[in-house]
Amino acid sequence: MENIKIIIASDSIGETAELVARACISQFNPKECKHDFLRYPYIETKEDIDEVIQVANDREAIIVYTLVKPEMKTYMESKIDSNQLRSIDIMGPLMEYLKEAFEENPYNQPGRVHRLDDAYFKKIDAIEFAVKYDDGKDPKGLPKADIVLIGVSRTSKTPLSQYLAHKSYKVMNVPIVPEITPPDMLFEIDPAKCIALRISEEKLNRIRKQRLKQLGLGDSARYANELRIKEEIKYFEDIVNKIGCTVIDVSDKAIEETANDVINIIERQSK
Repeated sequence: MENIKIIIASDSIGETAELVARACISQFNPKECKHDFLRYPYIETKEDIDEVIQVANDREAIIVYTLVKPEMKTYMESKIDSNQLRSIDIMGPLMEYLKEAFEENPYNQPGRVHRLDDAYFKKIDAIEFAVKYDDGKDPKGLPKADIVLIGVSRTSKTPLSQYLAHKSYKVMNVPIVPEITPPDMLFEIDPAKCIALRISEEKLNRIRKQRLKQLGLGDSARYANELRIKEEIKYFEDIVNKIGCTVIDVSDKAIEETANDVINIIERQSK
């Protein structure tokens, strides 16, 4: 039985072409159907293609390729035809179909799928970060965070953290409570990445009373007491002044609106 030689040629890392080739090979008896892979990644010049063609000629190999730059793809096709080599263009036919279906020209940029993967994993890391450092659980997250949110209870710190995490920002939120001294690191981080969430006394009172009802408790608990709320907001203002961070009033804002404000502030201050 012939030992099939397969050259993987790509203008990126060649992972896509090799995965497809290996998936196909896996459908045959490995004891009977011998094969060898040789990968040529990051093909950027015609000289690189010439080398692939030469090796394919010498080894009577099949060329399995993914080239998205039109000029490189055209050159590869012409060299394959003139040398009468066996080949498979993994992406070309589907790209042409999608081009017609979308009525759009593709980017023709090698490696875009891996940049998308990087963006995906960055978002996952940010979501895990927000969960790990929710509600000030571990102050060691403060220097690692892209954004630090502070506020009294019921200012939507947690849902806002998760919303921003889905935008790939690593967010830590720290509750401000008079009986609990904030971690020292909160006053050591760059105040530009700290955002304080302010809320009016009236709105906070309504939110907390509603929360108590949901829990089956009376709305006269200290949690929703007007004097207690004044005390918490006064303490919150003292902490904000000590840090010197930006304040956003969230009294009448939806999570999405607050998130946009936070992103605009962070992006502006990072320039």
